[in-house]
Amino acid sequence: MRWTDWSHIHEARGLHFYTIPLAFLSIIYGLCVRIRNLVLKNRGKRLPGFVLSIGNITTGGTGKTPAVIMIANWAKAQGYRVAVLSRGYGGKTGNGVLVVSDGKDILAEAHISGDEPWLIAGSLRDIPVVVSGSRYLAGIEAKKQFGTEFFILDDGFQHIRLARDMDIVLADTQSPFGNSHMLPWGPLREPVSELSRADTILFTRSKGLVPCYTIPYITGKPVYTSDHIQENIILAETGEELDISYLRGKPVVAFSGIARPESFRKSLKELGADILLFKAFGDHYPFTRADIIGLKNDALALNRAILVTTEKDWARIRNVAPDGKDIALLSVRFAVTPDEEAFFSSIKKRAFSVLGH
Repeated sequence: MRWTDWSHIHEARGLHFYTIPLAFLSIIYGLCVRIRNLVLKNRGKRLPGFVLSIGNITTGGTGKTPAVIMIANWAKAQGYRVAVLSRGYGGKTGNGVLVVSDGKDILAEAHISGDEPWLIAGSLRDIPVVVSGSRYLAGIEAKKQFGTEFFILDDGFQHIRLARDMDIVLADTQSPFGNSHMLPWGPLREPVSELSRADTILFTRSKGLVPCYTIPYITGKPVYTSDHIQENIILAETGEELDISYLRGKPVVAFSGIARPESFRKSLKELGADILLFKAFGDHYPFTRADIIGLKNDALALNRAILVTTEKDWARIRNVAPDGKDIALLSVRFAVTPDEEAFFSSIKKRAFSVLGH
């Protein structure tokens, strides 16, 4: 199956023959988004508690999933009764409500819940994860079953049907808005002007760089930087965790079906892996058994190289290669640097204004 390299198209500047129809569709899409936002402005339903949205203004690849995991763990440690609410992109719940995790056990497979909620559920303890096309219904269910008071919306910036108390918007430091065009010509899900709704801007994959963007819509808003830190290597077959240095100097066949596969390739290079072959699939690509067998054969033919992918991809692979044999996963964690204390303090202050504690 051939997949369009949208990440390349969304970075390309100027008008090309293949982008002319995309530019036309982009104009129509942008008009529809503006009308929708105007109609739904200030009409979102309100949940009984503090609602924190983690989202972005572009298509995937900014690191929302590890950011949600980080903030959920912090909120739990602060004593809040936390739940994560997700749309469950790629899943099969529709507008029904599915409890992916009750905080103790995972209750749904990734192909039903969507890969991101499944990964979040597997990374959190004592924090429920609930999926629905209606985040309001998911929140009501979390309140009813678990007494939730601190609701985290995974990818919630565009879900304006639900009122929120704080909006954190993530943007990639190296390319925050791609070519600055709306979908499908560019990566923007909304006009950049909609950043005026955000409370906080969090730049990701900063590597110590401080972004310097003159964007009027974020002037005066708190701006923080963050990084994805390679934590360890996990053997999918056994769950054994190995030191991050395990890949240094070793032959690797790597593959990924995420929004920005180049970021994964770059991480492996930084770890010193000898990448003999790298295969990029479409975002949320539904891997088949034949895909995995082919990749394993590639690794075998290339000096018995180690087959490596991401934890997020594993959520979609485990059903077609349940034993996980010969597959290693790169595990990452999200960290706000260097102003972590100020970042969390801003959330706590906003939560106190709603919850009183």
